[in-house]
Amino acid sequence: MLRKIRLTLAIACCLLLTLLFVDFTGALHLWFGWLAKIQFLPAVLALNVGAIVFLMLLTLVGGRIYCSVICPLGVFQDLVARIGRGKKKLPYSYAKPKRWLRYGVLVLFIIALMAGINAIVAFIDPYGIYGRIANNLFQPLWILGNNLLASIAERVDSYAFYQTDVWLKSLPVFIIAGAVTIVIIVLAWRNGRTYCNTICPVGTFLGLLSNKALFRIAVDKDKCTGCMVCARNCKASCIDATKGEVDNSRCVVCMNCIGKCKKDAIGYRFAYAGKKVTNVSEEENRTGGRREFFAGFMLLLGASLKAQVADKTKKIKMDGGLANIIDKKVPTRHTPLTPAGSQSWHNLQSHCTACQLCISVCPNEVLRPSTSLESFMQPVMSYERGYCRPECTKCSEVCPTGAILKIGKADKSSIQIGHAVWVKENCIPLTDKQACGNCTRHCPVSAISMIPSEPGNADSLKIPAVNVERCIGCGACENLCPSRPYSAIYVEGHQRHRIV
Repeated sequence: MLRKIRLTLAIACCLLLTLLFVDFTGALHLWFGWLAKIQFLPAVLALNVGAIVFLMLLTLVGGRIYCSVICPLGVFQDLVARIGRGKKKLPYSYAKPKRWLRYGVLVLFIIALMAGINAIVAFIDPYGIYGRIANNLFQPLWILGNNLLASIAERVDSYAFYQTDVWLKSLPVFIIAGAVTIVIIVLAWRNGRTYCNTICPVGTFLGLLSNKALFRIAVDKDKCTGCMVCARNCKASCIDATKGEVDNSRCVVCMNCIGKCKKDAIGYRFAYAGKKVTNVSEEENRTGGRREFFAGFMLLLGASLKAQVADKTKKIKMDGGLANIIDKKVPTRHTPLTPAGSQSWHNLQSHCTACQLCISVCPNEVLRPSTSLESFMQPVMSYERGYCRPECTKCSEVCPTGAILKIGKADKSSIQIGHAVWVKENCIPLTDKQACGNCTRHCPVSAISMIPSEPGNADSLKIPAVNVERCIGCGACENLCPSRPYSAIYVEGHQRHRIV
């Protein structure tokens, strides 16, 4: 019964979290965005005290339930391990704990976190790893499926689905996500939860708490015959059947061992009971408290749901005409652009886990992973494919770590993330002797005006002049500038955002 409850919750959590990353409309976040916010590292970075206390108490009561139910990378490994196990009835064996590696990685993780070296943090954080896998590998497949349905629906005059682009946001990040996926799959296929119990810093930290958990997997040495059936079914490799001991710091409470022993020598029991409870059938008569615990857990998750009406974001594409348009190139920015709500480049760097959830939901294709070493895989803004619409606040709504704080639509129009810079050498009125003014027409805050290119000659072709104090850095001018391959006007980021 306990195993079925665990499996049901785990599948639900992993499926919903995956949908958060592949859903390019961002609508699901209105109901299930809380699942990202109760992930351990995002909760720590966001100083989400409620989530942190909940996860620690959950571990102190029932062991590493977070790893087996809430963590999407852990559930993903379970799925791979189940497939890899195939028809083998006894696929695993006990492995001695590699404490030097586990605690060495944990110390490195804490030092990197305190020093603000989030590139290291992002590489080994389980939630960030799964986010990049879902964003770079799963979302393109999801969009292709959506586009196929949209094509079929269009033939019968239905517009329930709409086409959207599949594009490579960053080749280096895609390669890294693919390589990490292969490593995770190989490890899980061969040995189950290897990553969780040798590398994962979150698992190691929670393992310290699970050693003192109220409920644990335990072996009755009086009944145990040393047959090793339990150890051969343990994907965490934490049951030493020869000694009749369970390493609870590595046990993820998957319940795979329960019910396998013909002598009923292993069970999930209250660790501090005066009388030993070893027989599984006897323990089933005492599961009332545990059932109440799991029921409370489900109520806590359910209470966090926020039922709101989703507004479907419509994606507007600008058609430049019948002629082929040369793709724009990324201008050189001295300071990277970060989304409104991130407050500053430093704040984004120190809080972001590079899970790329914000990139997944950006409807204007403005956000993409950084290739800079100091902010590798974290989101940066660029306007070759679209611009940051003043009414869009999707990224601030989904960020679980506090790297992008939630802002309202009214607030966004007053946040200056950068300012436009005019490049004389690229401007069409000067290069092609043709009137333009595209940047002025599309500026949402009227920060660009047109002035004569020849001072004193009111009839000369007009060129743009930027009011730096009014410009908010949305990038409409850069994106809609007809100059190719480089725009005649681009946005330079600000280290610290300002209010205009």
